[in-house]
Formats: sequence, structure tokens, C-alpha cells
Amino acid sequence: MLPISAASNWNIHQLCDDLNDNGFALLDHAYSDDFFLQIREECLENLQEFKDAAIQNGVVSQIRSDHILWINPELPTAYQHIKALEVLSDLLNQNFYLGIKNVEAHFACYNPGEFYALHRDNPQQKNHRIISTVLYLQEKWQENWGGLLRLQDKHGNWHLIEPHPNRLAVFQSDLLHEVLAAQQQRLSITGWLRSDQNLW
Repeated sequence: MLPISAASNWNIHQLCDDLNDNGFALLDHAYSDDFFLQIREECLENLQEFKDAAIQNGVVSQIRSDHILWINPELPTAYQHIKALEVLSDLLNQNFYLGIKNVEAHFACYNPGEFYALHRDNPQQKNHRIISTVLYLQEKWQENWGGLLRLQDKHGNWHLIEPHPNRLAVFQSDLLHEVLAAQQQRLSITGWLRSDQNLW
């Protein structure tokens, strides 16, 4: 099992510089190969439990078509990722005084043709999400398979982020972004570092 201190091995200095400069950062090879395969396998083993994310409060959303499964301690491998994000939260609080107090995350599956249209995770500071994260879980990815994260940085410039295996994307939750339609099944863990109290 992954040590909770795993995030301390990440290049936090570079990550903080990139967040400060542009509002987003990428961390490739986020975890060991062994742990990456374990967390991917846990995702695949639970695909039948995923729910349609397009239905919210009984209403069909037109902006997304992915499927999700919220992560809790009953998913022990993925929950270690949440614990690592908690370590990252402490480090970001030390550097930016963000007041992060909690982490939530879910597995996400985009089947061929599925997408998430342009949006902000925290529009006009209407919720407690401060930092968004995406850990990509597919074993390989080709550019023509789509599924890229299209993100506008804090200066208004647009970036296309490929979902490379074991890549962790970290960005401000108020930035505009979208997931372009995937041509192959695309797996990930989406997480948010929040300023409210523990959900558990």
C-alpha cells in the first residue's frame, strides 16, 4: 500500500511555481508503476458500480456524459490517493495560505463519444472547491483518441493536456476547462481540495 507521505516525493517546488505562474501544473509519473497498476485495477474491478454523472438531482445534464464512482475508505487503494492529496493540501496551504481542509474524489470513466463541456469547478466562488486534480489511469494513450483536457490558464491562454498514464494535473478550480470527446475508454480520478470541513 502507498505511504501517505507519497506526495512529499513530488516536485512540490516546481508544482507551486507552475501554479503561481499559470494556475495549473502537471506531474508526470506521479506514482510508482506498481501502485499505478493497483489503482487502475481497482478502478476496472468496480466499473459496474459507476453511475451516470449526467443525472444530477434527477435532472439530465447536457454538459457532461461521463460515469463516476465516489471514492471512500471502502476503495482502499484509491483512498490512498486521497491521503496523498491531503499531504499535497498541507504543502499548498503552507505556500499559498489557501485554507484547504478537505479532499473529495471520484473515479471517472469516459466511454467513446463521452465528454464534459466547458465549465468551471468553482464558478464565482459558489462552492468550496479551491484546487482541482485529475490522475489519468489508462495504460496508454494516443493523441488521436481524443479525451484531452482543454484548459484556460490564469492569463487567458488555452492549453491542451493529454491524458498520459500516471499523469497528475493540478489546477485552480475557477479556471475554465473541458474534456474533449474520447474515442477510446478514458479512466481517471478527479479530485478537489476544498476549504470546508471533512465530509466523512
